[in-house]
Amino acid sequence: MLRIEHLTKKYGEKKAVDDLSLHIEKGEIYGFIGHNGAGKTTTIKSVVGILDFDEGEIFIDGKSVKKDSLECKRVIAYIPDNPDLYEFMSGLQYLNFISDIFGVEEKDRKERIEKYSTAFEIKDDLASPISSYSHGMKQKLAIISALVHDPKLIIMDEPFVGLDPIASHLLKDIMREKCNEGGAIFFSTHVLEVAEKLCDKIAIIKGGKLIKSGTMEEVKGDSSLESVFLELEE
Repeated sequence: MLRIEHLTKKYGEKKAVDDLSLHIEKGEIYGFIGHNGAGKTTTIKSVVGILDFDEGEIFIDGKSVKKDSLECKRVIAYIPDNPDLYEFMSGLQYLNFISDIFGVEEKDRKERIEKYSTAFEIKDDLASPISSYSHGMKQKLAIISALVHDPKLIIMDEPFVGLDPIASHLLKDIMREKCNEGGAIFFSTHVLEVAEKLCDKIAIIKGGKLIKSGTMEEVKGDSSLESVFLELEE
């Protein structure tokens, strides 16, 4: 579903990402771990087409991000670590705006907006302007907007930040549900306990370089993910 091949991204002489290769298959929840400045967000922004990159190639569902960027964007959803929403809109207007961009039919969008806004307990707030939303509500709206076009690949940067425990639990269930339906999830997180329980595979990045990846068992063995991460970061 997602193939990152020898990705290199430079800022001047500094390599923010250095010859990174990762493969995320259909049905997988793939966690991306590293300290601040390790290259996680740069990698994610390169995958979703926000940043150009210097070397390597990225393929989404078999299509090149560089050569077929529009086709790639049709099948993905991206949730940044700090959602930047159109605050002059109401929540419902924003969800319909995103649905229009992706060409979601009226019946499907209504069903999905109803389903996810009810589950995340913001249905009654959709008529209000986004400017009146708390950070947690904005995060929930961003998640719903990512789900409304039923993407094949969901890419998230620190998705659990700002969510209450109930919403976090719901998001985990939705992530697993999407993968059981044949989709894939690629997300960064600092919450190692969540990654350990949730992910099928994991990658640890340090200084722009991939230092360990594989199934959870391959990466952590008999240790905890936290122990492995702290050892590799020393």
